[in-house]
Amino acid sequence: MRIDDIIHIAADAGKIILENGGETYRVEQTITMICTSYGIPLTESFVTPTGIMVSITNKENQTVSLIKRVHIRTVNLNKVSMINNLSRKLVSNPLSMAEIRKEIDYINNLPSYSYNTTTFFSACTAGFFTLIFGGNYKDFFVAFIIGALINCLSIFLDKLDVNSFLKYMLGGALAAFVALLATSLGLVGNMDTIIIGSIMLLVPGIAITNAIRDTIAGDLVSGISRSVEALFIAIAIAAGASIIFKIWVLLFGGNLI
Repeated sequence: MRIDDIIHIAADAGKIILENGGETYRVEQTITMICTSYGIPLTESFVTPTGIMVSITNKENQTVSLIKRVHIRTVNLNKVSMINNLSRKLVSNPLSMAEIRKEIDYINNLPSYSYNTTTFFSACTAGFFTLIFGGNYKDFFVAFIIGALINCLSIFLDKLDVNSFLKYMLGGALAAFVALLATSLGLVGNMDTIIIGSIMLLVPGIAITNAIRDTIAGDLVSGISRSVEALFIAIAIAAGASIIFKIWVLLFGGNLI
C-alpha cells in the first residue's frame, strides 16, 4: 500500500472533522489511528483551526509530509461522529484504499439539512430560548420570527461569501431591529428577553467549548485561536445590536427598555 495514499486518506478524514466542528486533538487522534491501522509506525501531526500538517514514516524509513488548508468551518457533528466510527473500525478491520476512499467521500458529501428544516428549527430555538429567559407567548412568536429571519440572512450571506464578522454583526443588528420594532408597536413588552433569546442562535457555543477542550488537552495554539475567534464573534454580535440601538435613539429618541 503506497505511503502517499495513506497520508492523503488520513489528512482528508482529519479535514472533515476540523471543518465540521471537531476539536484539534480529535483530528490528530484520528490521523494517527488511520495511519497505525495501515502499518505506519511513526505519525506526527500538527493541527490548527485553519490547517493540518502531517508527516508519516513507514518501516522502510520513507517519510512523506502533507499540508492541508481549511477554509470552511461549520457545525455538522454527524460527520464528525461518522469519521470517528470509521477510524475505530479501521483499527480492527482495515479496508482497501478504494473502500476507505469511497467511505470518506460519502461522508464528506452527505447533504445538510434542507433550507426549510434549518429555518424552522432556528426559529424554534430562538423562541424557546426566549421562554427560558422569562419571556411570554407573545415574546416567543416575535423571537420565532427573528430566528427564521436570522437563518435566512445567514444562508444568503454565505452564498455571497461574506466574512464571518460581518455576518454575525448583521445577525445581531437584525435581532435588535425586529425586537425594537415589535416593542414600539406595542406587540411585546420584553424587548431585552427577545433579543437575548434570538442572539443565542449566533453565540459561538462550539467554538467556546472546543477552545476549552483544546486548551485542557494541551493544544495551546488552537485553544487560544478558538478563544479569540469566539471573542470576536461576541464583539460582532454586540456591535450589530449596539449600532441599531444608537440609530434608533438618534431617530426616535426615548428609552430603549
